[in-house]
Amino acid sequence: MIAPASKGKQKKLRVLIVAPSLKILGGQALQAYYLVEYLRQEPSFEVSFVPQNPRLGGPFGALQSIKYVRTILTSLVYWVTLALLIPKHDIVHISSAAYFSFFVAPTPAILIGRLFGKKTILNYHSGKAENHLRRWSRTTFPIIRMVDELVVPSQYLVEVFRKFGLKAHKVTNVVDLEIFHFRERRPLLPRFLCSRNLYPLYNVECVLRAFKIIQRKFPKATLKIAGDGHQRLYLEKLARALKLRNVDFLGLVAPEKMGKLYDEAHILLNGSNIDNLPGSILESFASGMPVVTTCAGGIPYMVTHERTGLLVPKNDPQAMAASAVKLLESQELANEIARNAHAVCAAYTWAAVRDNWMDLYLRLAEPTVQVRFRLRPSPQQEQSGG
Repeated sequence: MIAPASKGKQKKLRVLIVAPSLKILGGQALQAYYLVEYLRQEPSFEVSFVPQNPRLGGPFGALQSIKYVRTILTSLVYWVTLALLIPKHDIVHISSAAYFSFFVAPTPAILIGRLFGKKTILNYHSGKAENHLRRWSRTTFPIIRMVDELVVPSQYLVEVFRKFGLKAHKVTNVVDLEIFHFRERRPLLPRFLCSRNLYPLYNVECVLRAFKIIQRKFPKATLKIAGDGHQRLYLEKLARALKLRNVDFLGLVAPEKMGKLYDEAHILLNGSNIDNLPGSILESFASGMPVVTTCAGGIPYMVTHERTGLLVPKNDPQAMAASAVKLLESQELANEIARNAHAVCAAYTWAAVRDNWMDLYLRLAEPTVQVRFRLRPSPQQEQSGG
């Protein structure tokens, strides 16, 4: 653990988090929300937040509903806000996705941070990284090389960036164990959940087609889909065309309501073709819900087949359905997987990653601000005399 030195008046380290807001639910937004909340509990930190997707009120809000005008107005507000707030902070922590979003959201924050001589962290989350870096290398590499630290949430992305000669530091995502509570499913019932936004890369179509096969054996099986996106109408039509029963498209679900949703479900189905470190899988681990998932991207780095989940090939609804049926027909296997997966959650808590962030921030801060910290032993070390 890290604690401020006791002598003298402590100057707080000022950190600006730049990321999507929860108004657009997704992994980046949720992880940024957790980080802001946890850092604000640290007495030696002063934390501010700038949304990459600002929402305006009054007449400006009406203008944001107009295509193209929305893009121009939102970008101007975002840039001006960055220009006003970045000079007041010591470190700028910038969340990033891939492709065009990389230039719209993180790039302005990186450039303005560099203009004012501030330390910058690029926190890159996208499972599309390899294709992004290969196709957009001439424009992306110079921007990435401007930052002081490149941070990714998985070893998978560390290795992707290494292929392109870029060094990334891993600090994993976190799951909130106060929202997601472990319980064993006895008996395990055919109550399925798919918690992904409705975009092609997450291949919810594969989940629907797998569910069609599952319902032949378990006619009363249910499937809840938590998420939204431009494929929603297509997927709803597909569910009707497949004559699926008991399928409920929930749309976006607020983070504080997800715990109840996970508690009610019994098996998670994830069909993604491109992925990194899905929060839905971590949340299932925490909830005691066994997972059937494709082996896309970074998923095999977090799921061990037949130990913490069941892995299936991408875009293979038959294999997904067979694995789901296998769990339903083997209660002990399902419970063993759930217990093993829950044990993994300890590595994805704030307690596990806190010191990684603290060390990184403090290393970047020196000598920008006069903050002095000393290492304090953990409670376990204190008890053992270490």
